[in-house]
Amino acid sequence: MQPENPESYSAPAQAIWPAAAIPGQPGAHLRAAQADSADPGLSGDVDARSADEAEAPRGLEEIPDAEPTHGSQLLGELRAQLAQFVIPPSQEALDAITLWVMATHLQSAWQHAPRLAVVGPAKRCGKSRLLDVLTETVHDPMLTINTTPAAIFRSITEEQPPTLLVDEADTIFGTPKMAEKNEEMRGLLNAGHQRNRYVTRVVGNDHTPHRFATFAMAAIAGIGDLPDTIMDRAVVIRMRRRAEGEKVKPFRSRRDIPALHDLRDRIAAWAWPLLDEAANLEPDMPVEDRAADTWEPLVIVADLVGGHWPRLARVACARMVAAEAAAEEDHPSGARILADIRRVFVAQREVDSLSTEELLHHLRQDPESPWAEWGRSGLTARELGRMLREFGITSGNVRMADRTQRKGYMRNKFLDAWRRYCPTVHPVDADPAPGEG
Repeated sequence: MQPENPESYSAPAQAIWPAAAIPGQPGAHLRAAQADSADPGLSGDVDARSADEAEAPRGLEEIPDAEPTHGSQLLGELRAQLAQFVIPPSQEALDAITLWVMATHLQSAWQHAPRLAVVGPAKRCGKSRLLDVLTETVHDPMLTINTTPAAIFRSITEEQPPTLLVDEADTIFGTPKMAEKNEEMRGLLNAGHQRNRYVTRVVGNDHTPHRFATFAMAAIAGIGDLPDTIMDRAVVIRMRRRAEGEKVKPFRSRRDIPALHDLRDRIAAWAWPLLDEAANLEPDMPVEDRAADTWEPLVIVADLVGGHWPRLARVACARMVAAEAAAEEDHPSGARILADIRRVFVAQREVDSLSTEELLHHLRQDPESPWAEWGRSGLTARELGRMLREFGITSGNVRMADRTQRKGYMRNKFLDAWRRYCPTVHPVDADPAPGEG
């Protein structure tokens, strides 16, 4: 039974100040298809928190269909098979999963091996079921249940790497103690995102140093977010429990695996002759930096199969990367503190500076922020200083309205960090405002 998927990912607003090298920020890249388009950015509300309605990135929806190939028919079959067993959070997520599966059959062509991070807030969100289906459709699946990192990188070959499938990743990375114990696994998953990243181990009785390849695509499922370094290298699928009325087909190995294997073999046969062509393609991407590295194999697959897939791949890429960028701004350990400080300065009519005491007061007053309950007694000046130093921002003596001096923060010290780490919150001046030094 074909399920009906929920609404698409939300997309935050495009910033209007001069462009900076922001990971995942859409750029004017689709030159041929967008020559007549005024703006290839994303549209939406200025405040990322309230961007509830997903809108197509302008210019991407107008990409014309290419000539379809047999590969586009195979992708359509694969998409329909996936949709029988799981309900991803959006149509774009379903497109991304479909493209990712086909990309595993061309791994030898890629410079980067995108991770598929299948995460959810609780049990019974369909994460393990999705991995069940992926196991029967990806290239050379390697389940890593209770498998040591040493065994994994000894199983990876440079010519035909397997596809790693990691379930219940929360039991590996769920707590700081677990993460510390499994640091080697995290390092393996990080290094394996890019070709020619090796680990060196001594082997044999004479302890001869030997290089082991790490490059391999991987699907990783678990409750809660994975470590930031893995999420940053992943196509993120945020699963959720089925609502009343959403139906899926039960997965039965004896009945369903033969059909999935038949489809997998036909995809592999179609993809194999295209390895060299795939390796030489450099598609125009709607995102930049590491997001472009991660999504490039999926977009190349879409361009190879043709039909409507080049458009679907780029729309999915832009929307899902934008959604993750907005989520990162809300994460306390990421750019959340910068985003909330930006809101404080906007509420205070863009004053030149705020004392540390004032800034902490306003941060703690926001009922939707974590700062009132941060630590034992709320966010402190020392902790605020530590968090901001990671972005190159330090406090100093600032002059107040009553002409006294206090320790505090000048607005112009935040401008560069705001542009780089939280561009969706509010546009920010390209240069310091008059009076700011």
